[in-house]
Amino acid sequence: MSTNSSILALARKSFHDVLISSGVLSLSNDGVASNADASNVPSKALALAIAKRIGAKVSPKLPAQTSGSLFESAVCGFLKATFPKLQHLRPGEWGICNLGNHAETQTASFAQYSHLSYLAEVMRREKQLSTVLGNDYMVAPDIVISRALCTDEVINAPAKFIDGEVATKADLRAANGGLPLLHASISAKWTMRSDRAQNSRTEALNLIRNRKGHLPHIVVVTGEPLPSRLASLALGTGDLDCVYHFALYELLAAVHEYGVNGREDIIEQLDMLVQGNRLKDISDLPLDLSC
Repeated sequence: MSTNSSILALARKSFHDVLISSGVLSLSNDGVASNADASNVPSKALALAIAKRIGAKVSPKLPAQTSGSLFESAVCGFLKATFPKLQHLRPGEWGICNLGNHAETQTASFAQYSHLSYLAEVMRREKQLSTVLGNDYMVAPDIVISRALCTDEVINAPAKFIDGEVATKADLRAANGGLPLLHASISAKWTMRSDRAQNSRTEALNLIRNRKGHLPHIVVVTGEPLPSRLASLALGTGDLDCVYHFALYELLAAVHEYGVNGREDIIEQLDMLVQGNRLKDISDLPLDLSC
């Protein structure tokens, strides 16, 4: 890669390097990539083609829970290296946190969902209510991006925009004593071979139903190589903004090569997701978060 490459291109390459060096993306001695379903021929072929393009090496496969946690950390690191540099597009004081390392933090820690803390406390006291409502409304996404509140000095920097008589309930105003604003909820799933991947959709619906205020971005980042499994989460609208692939350009090349061997259906399925803006590359994510 050229030294004149863009910040996003370099960050994408660094992201892939982290996945390789940490062992998340690896190859077995017989050429099976760590994100492949060893029982599925197309999955193995596509994952191997991606891994070769990225430069993966032979190394022991990590346990699923370990690779999942490391993938979350790598995605979080990529966002920290990119999104805050877009202040000219989306100014603000941003916090980017991997909740896998902060399990005590949930959506109730943010302005749009602070009322859920009260509901959780009531349910702890009233067990019968807990059996009716459950606790699915309390969502702890893998990664969150939050925006800090603004002081009156910052708001009034260009001109005296507010005073003590107006904007007394505005969420963004620190003087009103609120919590940080949840800007984005990001679910990171290295593969999608279990029902747990569909939890991302359930979490999204809970974020939509239970908010007070504006809806945060709700996205999924994955390393799943098989288009049919990507489609199971990416198709449809109304819950997830979009699904982002850790190496979409490499997946597209792999699918178009593999599809030549009589599997045009795989090409059509992936192209449908991409052309329908339901599947994007991870390099698209920082800019989309700036909208």
